[in-house]
Amino acid sequence: MTDYFIQAANLKKYFGATRAVDDVSLQVKAGEIYGLVGSDGAGKTTTMRLIVGALKPDSGECSVCGYDVKKHVEDARSQLGYLSQRFSLYEDLTVLENIRFFAEVRGLKPDEWLPRSLEILDFVGLVNFKDRRAGQLSGGMKQKLGLATALVTRPRVLLLDEPTTGVDPVTRQDFWQLLIKLVSTPLTPTPLPAPSGSASRGEGRRGEGSVAVLISTPYMDEASRCNRIGFMKSGKIIAEGTPSQLRDRLTGRVLELRGSPLNVLRHAAHSDPDVEDVQAFGDRLHIRVREKKADEVLSRLKSGIRSAGGTVEDLRLASPGLEDVFIALSEASNE
Repeated sequence: MTDYFIQAANLKKYFGATRAVDDVSLQVKAGEIYGLVGSDGAGKTTTMRLIVGALKPDSGECSVCGYDVKKHVEDARSQLGYLSQRFSLYEDLTVLENIRFFAEVRGLKPDEWLPRSLEILDFVGLVNFKDRRAGQLSGGMKQKLGLATALVTRPRVLLLDEPTTGVDPVTRQDFWQLLIKLVSTPLTPTPLPAPSGSASRGEGRRGEGSVAVLISTPYMDEASRCNRIGFMKSGKIIAEGTPSQLRDRLTGRVLELRGSPLNVLRHAAHSDPDVEDVQAFGDRLHIRVREKKADEVLSRLKSGIRSAGGTVEDLRLASPGLEDVFIALSEASNE
């Protein structure tokens, strides 16, 4: 018995000389939102396709709700709701007709799909638009309809591949509120089938009613909403932990600088021997310093900027953000 609805161990997938997924291991339990975070080409989408069974790994193991994806792929998929980057709606069909199509493809009987579809539409806030053609929906509504189609079978595991890419901040906020609501007050899932003589099948019965969410995103503000994060680069998970655990790696090592002109501030910061990196965040700079060197840099940097003709409005020790952590980890992985 296990609380982990997704268990992946040492997954590898190569495309020629490209190591798209390189020894990835992760676990996601019921009631948890796990974020795969990284830039384009990091391996997030390929990892999800391995978990859903759309690709076969070159090596490694993966199970969904206790079902081995290699041996029992259809059983594993019956527990999954998957929203890919390129989800396509049938624009000539209504909202309800779209959900009905995906429900019946997944095997729901006629007397099951309608009440389930209406329940899902009410959950995502589209029940009043059930008769509107999908092509006439706004971008945010289409995104919610995509989520509804992934939820129609009441899955125990939800895989979301960069679902908020290209949408406005308000829509992103609404989408995340739905996700948080989903894991905290989930829809009643379809019961797991009983084991059929194999200890590796039908596990994961704890956390009844809970949903495990694996979401990929390039946005650090979204990553901060996850219960746990796996930072990916070049097919590898280079760090894993809660947002606070990851930020703690740089505690006492990030300075925030505001002033003008920005190019003078940047040059002065780069010139300090104890500064490792300088990044612009809007109208301010984040300066990463060596361990236990923050006080020394603070005392030197103000005078150095003034000598170079710059003006300091504010220079202080700052709480590190996930962007700071990811940049530091990416640089370390290149060494």
